[in-house]
Amino acid sequence: MPIYFDHAATTTMVEPAIAALTEAVKKLGNASSLHSAGRAARKELEQAREIIAEAVDCTPSEVVFTSTGTEANNLAIKGLYWQGVKSNKKVIITSTFEHHAVADPINWLAEHEGAQVIQIGVDRKGFIDLDALKEQVEKYKNDIALISIMHSNNEVGTLQDIEQVVKIAGSIAVHSDCVQSFGKVELSFKNLGVTAATISAHKIGGPLGVAALILKRGLDIEPVLHGGGQERDLRSGTFNVPGIIAFAAAAKNAIENRKERELKVRELKQELIQTIKKNVSDAWVNGDLAKSLPGIISITFPKTDSEGLLLLLDSEGIACSTGSACSAGVQRPSHVLLAMGLSEDETTSTLRFSLSYTNTINEIAKLGSVIATVVARSKAASGKR
Repeated sequence: MPIYFDHAATTTMVEPAIAALTEAVKKLGNASSLHSAGRAARKELEQAREIIAEAVDCTPSEVVFTSTGTEANNLAIKGLYWQGVKSNKKVIITSTFEHHAVADPINWLAEHEGAQVIQIGVDRKGFIDLDALKEQVEKYKNDIALISIMHSNNEVGTLQDIEQVVKIAGSIAVHSDCVQSFGKVELSFKNLGVTAATISAHKIGGPLGVAALILKRGLDIEPVLHGGGQERDLRSGTFNVPGIIAFAAAAKNAIENRKERELKVRELKQELIQTIKKNVSDAWVNGDLAKSLPGIISITFPKTDSEGLLLLLDSEGIACSTGSACSAGVQRPSHVLLAMGLSEDETTSTLRFSLSYTNTINEIAKLGSVIATVVARSKAASGKR
């Protein structure tokens, strides 16, 4: 079987989610219908909402279901911005290394709606400059519609101090993309103190095509989709009841086993790093190993070509990535690594390995047995000096 080191892109569905999805798809009923089948579907949907709310430490009414994390990010960013515009607030503060699902809707608002975007830089380990954030908040505090800073970076795994961001923001709305964090590290919506947070099912062993925006109770934002008025009139559309039920099963499974799995994955992470450094002496790890997600490792292999390196590993039965899956196949340097101070050559010599508790020491040993040869072949073919 292929060795899969790309769990940050998507991961294996867990058995409880598979079982829940299999049972749910056998049932009829639109959760918005008033007949008995519709009421039964609605009951199961609301039970799932309660499970997810408990998992993320919020109230059920704060869970707004969406199709994807990208949709949830768009809903939060555009909705909060459009709400702010009503009070003549047109400034958005974000960081220089957000996921494209955050950066692109912000850039769209700048291009099409006149938003003024302020980007806060990060250091070599990927931590945002909190002093610079404070300075910009003080300068524009009456004009800021929202601040959007991701909780954990999808390429290098850096965990931001979102509680401090919220403290600096004061009464300003704060959104955080928590897609990579949820179910992997301790995460409490209540304790973070953010206005909105994004989570997704397929990163924690649930199905593709279902996610949620966690939005503070009682807050009105402008919807992106209009239609039947579902989800507090914030996200119209027929409920994906089977997907939501499976999402809840995956969330419950992830939270119940989180501590044990986190410990195992962190141990695997250290083993993988040591294995690569032992075999490739000039390779280095990007980001901060202490304050980072357990399973994401960004490693630069100088003078190689990352896409060629990825394909060479794939030919050995080992799957990894060059960064975000959403940018796969796009020939451009990683904006995340550029923001951290790497050169263009270095960014295109970098791979992301993302681990799960389902990975093994033997799989890492297999990587160790081929990585030196693969890197040597990539260096010979890359033409980099």
